[in-house]
Formats: sequence, C-alpha cells, structure tokens
Amino acid sequence: MNIAVEWETGGEPAAEPGSPRARRRDIPALHMSLVTLGVSDLPRATAFYEALGLERKMRAAEGVAFFMAGPVALSLYPRHELAADAGVIDGRRGQFGGMALACNRVSRAEVDATLIRAVAAGGRALRPAQATFWGGYSGYVADPDGYPWEIAHNPGFAIDGEGRLTLPA
Repeated sequence: MNIAVEWETGGEPAAEPGSPRARRRDIPALHMSLVTLGVSDLPRATAFYEALGLERKMRAAEGVAFFMAGPVALSLYPRHELAADAGVIDGRRGQFGGMALACNRVSRAEVDATLIRAVAAGGRALRPAQATFWGGYSGYVADPDGYPWEIAHNPGFAIDGEGRLTLPA
C-alpha cells in the first residue's frame, strides 16, 4: 500500500472518487492559509514585498520572512531549502512553474498604480494591463525571483475595505 493511499484513507483501501467514503466528513475543507515562495535572495525578496506595502511579521524567525496578505500569509524561504524540504529537485529560476499569484484591485487605476509600484520596487513587467476577454482589466509583473503576479480588476468580484476578495455564488 502506498503512502498516498494511507494518508487519504487512514490505511484502508482507496475509495472511488465521488463515493461517500471519499468525502470524509471528519476532515475540514481545504483552506489556503499560507503561500511559500522559494527565493534566491531572501533580503532582496523581503525588501520587494515590503516596498509593495506588506508588513513583515515574526521578525525573530531566522532564515524566513512572513507577511500577512489579506486572509492568507505569504512566506519567503530560500529556494534550495524549500525544494529540499519538499523532497524535490530545484528547477531553473524564472522558468514558468504553472502557477501565478494574483492581486485583485477595485479599479483599473489601482491596477495600473500597483504594476508601476511593483516595477519600481524591483519587479519585472511581463504584460501591460489591458482589457480582458472576461470583462475585466489585468496585467502581469514578476517579482525578483520570477514569480508572476496578475494584477487585476474584475468587476464581478467584490473587494472589501481590507482588500479581501469575495467570489460570487
């Protein structure tokens, strides 16, 4: 029996997807609580996110930087150490990894201002903001380690006074 099956079922044979056993009621729903980015230069990456207005927390923690980013925490950790911790081989820096982070704004003007601020803080412009096929407005910038950030305004998403997004039903 492989470990993935043991984790999923507590050692029992795997349940068919969609079956009642596969939807265990004693396991809480998955909620994103922390995003960790593997970075090549921790002080540089920390300075970039501080320049974008994120407040660093837990400053006493060594070798890592933590920020609150709305209801989710952002963590910066040395890339090679993160790869080793996850048991994977580190890939090439700046190569697209099939993931983009996103920051939604309440207006097109805020999208433009955020993109300008990110580039001024050491980010690299990837795609200028433009109208989208889905009725919004977005552009892309990469942080100093090449992680792409979509900066977007989606008129269908509500954003509260603290910048938290609420998806429509």
